[in-house]
Amino acid sequence: MQTSATPTHCPYCALQCGMNLTPEQSGGVAVVERPDFPVNRGALCGKGRTAPELLSSRLRLTSPLVRKAGVLAPATWDEALDRIAEGLTRTRTEHGPDACGVFGGGGLTNEKAYALGKFARVVLGTSQIDYNGRFCMSSAAAGGIKAFGLDRGLPFPLEDIPRTGCVILVGSNLAETMPPALRYLTELKENGGTLIVIDPRRTRTAEQADLHLAPRPGTDLALALGMLHLIVAEDRTDEAYIQERTSGWEETRAAAMAHWPEYVERITGVPVPQLREAVRLFCEPANAMVLTARGPEQQSKGTDTVGAWINLCLATGRSGQPLSGYGCLTGQGNGQGGREHGQKADQLPGYRKLTDPAARRHVADVWGVDPDSLPGPGRSAYELLDALGSDIRSLLLMGSNPVVSAPRAAHIEERIRSLDFLAVADVVLSETAALADVVLPVTQWAEETGTTTNLEGRVLLRRRAISPPSGVRSDLDVLHELADRLGVEKGFPTDPEEVFDELRRASAGGPADYSGITYRRLAEENGVFWPCPATEGAAEDPEDASLDVLPDDPAGEPVDGVHPGTPRLFLDRFATEDGRARFVPVSHRPAAEEPDDEYPVLLTTGRVVAQYQSGAQTRRVAELNAAAPGPFVEMHPRLADRLGAADGDAVAVVSRRGRAVAPARITTSIRPDTVFMPFHWPGEGRANTLTNPALDPTSRMPEFKTCAVRLEAVR
Repeated sequence: MQTSATPTHCPYCALQCGMNLTPEQSGGVAVVERPDFPVNRGALCGKGRTAPELLSSRLRLTSPLVRKAGVLAPATWDEALDRIAEGLTRTRTEHGPDACGVFGGGGLTNEKAYALGKFARVVLGTSQIDYNGRFCMSSAAAGGIKAFGLDRGLPFPLEDIPRTGCVILVGSNLAETMPPALRYLTELKENGGTLIVIDPRRTRTAEQADLHLAPRPGTDLALALGMLHLIVAEDRTDEAYIQERTSGWEETRAAAMAHWPEYVERITGVPVPQLREAVRLFCEPANAMVLTARGPEQQSKGTDTVGAWINLCLATGRSGQPLSGYGCLTGQGNGQGGREHGQKADQLPGYRKLTDPAARRHVADVWGVDPDSLPGPGRSAYELLDALGSDIRSLLLMGSNPVVSAPRAAHIEERIRSLDFLAVADVVLSETAALADVVLPVTQWAEETGTTTNLEGRVLLRRRAISPPSGVRSDLDVLHELADRLGVEKGFPTDPEEVFDELRRASAGGPADYSGITYRRLAEENGVFWPCPATEGAAEDPEDASLDVLPDDPAGEPVDGVHPGTPRLFLDRFATEDGRARFVPVSHRPAAEEPDDEYPVLLTTGRVVAQYQSGAQTRRVAELNAAAPGPFVEMHPRLADRLGAADGDAVAVVSRRGRAVAPARITTSIRPDTVFMPFHWPGEGRANTLTNPALDPTSRMPEFKTCAVRLEAVR
């Protein structure tokens, strides 16, 4: 038995908190603080602290399952893998390669996400691959690429947040979604900075704010435009910065000036004096940041909304300046790395575009295939799921639970049930896995080595600390065995470091360049920020970290020709052709579905501290389940009075897509025109039964954050 502690990282959110795992006499592991890791400095939330519980064989899958006579029954690995190969082969033969779909997850390691994208395009020859991260960060990614030419959630490390003058936090409840990160906001205030929180609910995070703005759900775009209008009207723009470092200002300025404060107040419900105070708090310090999360992003206009907040940073000279700028708080454990290396519908490794001939040649050369053999872009996540059972007849799914997490979930469940063949690789028998023809039990975080990339763009090394139960294999093993059965005998190694070395070569020269990162460096340096090219000439690169650090921060000095990584982006130039950031003119437009007489109330959704995403894992941990045992409908007392509902009464929430029932939770911390439901549970309390799949035209993000509903008392 191993006796020393293994340094590794939490399996849950994008902080990827550091922890040590120590062996126990029982054969399991215990979590011990790891104060040397800078992101969390030893602090952990309840999910991280209890993460080893799911390693128990009692709570997870330990044998492949194959459906026989309508029932999932234990099977051998060979039987299960043969069945998957037969199902995929039959579909390709009868309907063509694009009838095979692949759906990944933001919790997969970089190695798994890379191998999954390669498997889809090289082995299956299908364009139909996407992942659940489309539902999380895609609007922020699209907005960042439009403005900066590059998407990395945070262009600066978390340690910069307490040192700025003001933070506007838009649609994030860090106190519940990333509790260890709340300390950065506490330290900001201790250092004399101010915190503005924008959220329709007075959350635990909003309670920490110097100023809380509670806009109507779906109106964050108008709010940002109203603030930009006031910045212009009050002569608070940085004209020298705009002239030297940006383009497109005149069109953006004109669009903002059409959103005068009183008009914005009518749209958002935020009083004009609060708008003016927010502008003052943001503009007066020398440095300031805007951080967005799912609130403004999970909208059918999420890309424009993110763009409006970026415009605010550009107009005031914040982005690309020390201790300042725009950032996205990525949500899933590998939500950043998962969107960089090929499991997205339109992407190749290194954040390359699938439509770029040069990118296709480079990656095809690494893979040893003809560039013309690579399929083009496919459907986005919701569109892929919506096509199941019609255009897409078979699906291989890894690390996702769309029966609970997808919008219009009852419809998606029907589409999944209509498939000719479904194979799922997962740790537990999720609600989606329960519908499969074959289920494969796979290793999880403490049982395997691999890399993730946290919300800062810091690439990290998770280390194996314990052996998996017998009968459990890794996702890399699964892809290797399936590729072999489908006629591709080479190119899918099972050793994660070998896969990572290939990923490095495939990413070399791309926007997300990992070529200078090695497992050894990750272990020795507590992670490395990308881009990190392997070339010795990297010091001359305009994105070089020797330029992109604060004057008093020596961390970016090259050593012996080795690129140190890039903690801070854009200080010298942006990643656009001319090096300038681009203003993108945007205008307010309504949500895809506004309240009316039949559905007069707004629904917004989100998370609670003790559960995570679809809850497939956290709902199996007794301590977490005791803290958050089920769904609820949060509503204002005035709304409850009109309904005749008391706290704890069953309430039905009805949208055009379905009906959910959960107990009422009555509080003055939410707007009277809005109800809130967490989305972690299946069954009659499934919040995503109600949500609207209306898509952002650029990011293809569904509108999870607002839809029209009515409430009914359940007698």
